[in-house]
Amino acid sequence: MNEFEASSYSSLRPKSVAEPTFLKRHVDHYFRERVEKTWKGGHIMHGRQPDANSILMVTNDYLDLANHPEVIQAQIDCLRASDNTVVMSGVYLHGDSPQLHLERRMARWMRMESSLLCQSGYAANVGLIQSIGAPGTPVYVDMFAHASLWEGVRSAGLEWKPFRHNDPSHLETMIKRNGAGIIVVDSIYSTTGSIAPLKELVAVANRHGCVMIVDESHSLGTHGDQGRGLVAGLGLESQVHFVTASLAKAFAGRAGLIACSERLRQFIKYNSFPAIFSSSLLPHDIAALSRTLDLIKGANHERERLHANAAYLRRHLDALGYNVDSGEAQMIALESGPEEQTIVLRDALESRGVFGSVFCAPATATKRSLIRLSVNCNHSYSQLNRVIDVCRDIRNEVDLANWPSTRRGGKRPALVRANAA
Repeated sequence: MNEFEASSYSSLRPKSVAEPTFLKRHVDHYFRERVEKTWKGGHIMHGRQPDANSILMVTNDYLDLANHPEVIQAQIDCLRASDNTVVMSGVYLHGDSPQLHLERRMARWMRMESSLLCQSGYAANVGLIQSIGAPGTPVYVDMFAHASLWEGVRSAGLEWKPFRHNDPSHLETMIKRNGAGIIVVDSIYSTTGSIAPLKELVAVANRHGCVMIVDESHSLGTHGDQGRGLVAGLGLESQVHFVTASLAKAFAGRAGLIACSERLRQFIKYNSFPAIFSSSLLPHDIAALSRTLDLIKGANHERERLHANAAYLRRHLDALGYNVDSGEAQMIALESGPEEQTIVLRDALESRGVFGSVFCAPATATKRSLIRLSVNCNHSYSQLNRVIDVCRDIRNEVDLANWPSTRRGGKRPALVRANAA
């Protein structure tokens, strides 16, 4: 935009409505405390722009299917063939619609009785807990569970009972104290890649008559036989009431899913606010997801490569002194701690052509922000080695030895020795 265009745009731009005092005070606090004080006038989420030579470790498209030609063609064919698209809430869908057909396919694949497609993984989790949360029901939430699960508890007007991350013993203690309720966990946690001890957690749920909800957003497509996820992979599908997922990860789409019994599906469909008051998925979305399901079933080589890449990078970062021991999956967290330090880490990585995802409050605790490196099945060993070299070179620049996670993981003595070497 040149100077004349900028001037013209400014003169045509409508004036903003004055903010009431309470809103102004609330927004001012954000800009003063976070933008100005903590981020020094910048923004923690806005660093450099990657170029053609950059290594991108930001995508959730773990199997590299977002731009698969068969998925793109399925959408094109659907758009060209459709001349009667009806945009409406999913509660009106019945008969033999493509969405209902895909729901049946997804359920069979996951070895569940039924499933319900939603607008997003967030909508799936919020709507599920909001609809099944009878008044007074305690909800036991892993402290690292996704924000959508916590929001579902809030939407239901229930009280959450957090338990220590991946700690079945602490969960059981909480249930003995507060009674049977709903247990909410992720199978793989999005920040660190830690894997839930599902067998032990399900055993606790069974002993105490609890409802079990497992969010498989980061394991559906990538784990288990044919990518069915960890619940099916561990043979727990008959003991878990609900499996939810975002289909914006390995499925590389824009949808969510709830897999459960047909009875519970019918209840949720007509009681979940997101299901009732949002339009259903469009036909070309369904076509893309259906073709992606076919590809995921046959993606054994891609899954093997993904897991090999993740293990390779995690092993070498561990040897460099980074505390990455808490995870096993394709997401690797470099937990730098305070947001000021995470900005230093972000800039050090991006200046050398490595781009990860910044996680900060409200996605993490205030003092536990991090950079997440998301591994893809098509990352080459040359690219991974470049990431490893960069992480080796920046250790002193980012003050790795003094990160809280370094001290917490007992990495500091090894790191000092490594630096000396």
